[in-house]
Amino acid sequence: MDIWDVKDDEFDDWLIESLKTYKDLYVYQLDHPTRVLEWTSGKTICVAGFGPDRNEILELHLPPKLFADENKGLCAERDFKVVHGGFSDGPVHRLRHIQGTRCVVTNNGRSSSLQVWDVGDDESDVFRRTSSIEGAAPLAGQAAGERGSQVAAGPSPQPCVLHGALLGHVQLSQLASGDTCYTLETDSSEPLSALQFVSPWVFLACCRNGNLFAVDTRSPSLPPPTPVPPPPEASTDPVHWGMHATAGADVAGCRVARLSSGAEVVVSDLRNPGGPARRALLEVPADGSAGDHLRVSWAPALEDCLAVSGFDGGVQVFSVSTWGPEAREQRALFQHRGHSVLPSERSAPVRTTAHAWHPDRPRTLLSAATDGSVHVWDWVHPGAAQD
Repeated sequence: MDIWDVKDDEFDDWLIESLKTYKDLYVYQLDHPTRVLEWTSGKTICVAGFGPDRNEILELHLPPKLFADENKGLCAERDFKVVHGGFSDGPVHRLRHIQGTRCVVTNNGRSSSLQVWDVGDDESDVFRRTSSIEGAAPLAGQAAGERGSQVAAGPSPQPCVLHGALLGHVQLSQLASGDTCYTLETDSSEPLSALQFVSPWVFLACCRNGNLFAVDTRSPSLPPPTPVPPPPEASTDPVHWGMHATAGADVAGCRVARLSSGAEVVVSDLRNPGGPARRALLEVPADGSAGDHLRVSWAPALEDCLAVSGFDGGVQVFSVSTWGPEAREQRALFQHRGHSVLPSERSAPVRTTAHAWHPDRPRTLLSAATDGSVHVWDWVHPGAAQD
């Protein structure tokens, strides 16, 4: 099916609008949808299926035309290219690249164990599973959705990985041996929604209830939590939270964004985590069904901008520079609607499953959706002249 021949008013309007709002836009179609988009270099990214059985795991090279800043018309290559690939015996719900290596670790969302993969090199285009890392055993009565581990790659000289499904199950394991070199001393059974290193020694753990912990691996003790502020209105709907922190060498200057399934964002500062926070109620279609597709991420090369996805088939970019301590409605600075309006053979509504900022290009993002589509797009700031 040729997407450019589809006669649809919404698609036609979006296509005309895209000529002004995107510097670049490229579309790729996977055989099966992915919920992971993980950079392995500035030009390659990993994707993997999350179906119930056997799934592909691939390293894709982004379209060469995206990087041809001069004389783009002379570069004909505008498609993604598979450079390495293999198969996973089960679904891939988490995937992390280990910095400085050609290894990734995955988790299937069903158990706490991790799978370690060799991505391949110039001599081999095959993903090879090399080992496994065992996690903590599930607790009695622990829900199936709480057995899959959150995963973070440790930025230490010796490759390691942080993982756990519950706060009391967090452990740091060496990649080569699988040995546990750190455990968090707590018996808390709070389910985790995110783990992230902010320095070689300090990591953040965010629970689904919004509690945030800044943990120093040189001490096994659990610090006091930083809870989210009370909601602006009483609600009986269950709400869960996700998290992402800014990267940088200065831990004290790190900012943390927590996003709820009710479309509220709380931005706090690690220098004063219990102090006043910036808050916002996002103008997105929050219907409480975002589930594990909920994502929030800071732009690594663009000040005060973050992206959210998982509420619908779009990705929304917000500027936090004008947010205050009161939770007020905020409109997106930019919205990518491509997954919703581009034609799809699936009858069910399309929902974005993942997004990722490019590590160096300020306004370039990738996004994936439940219809198997993967987009890479470079958006134009509203009001700015397009190059």
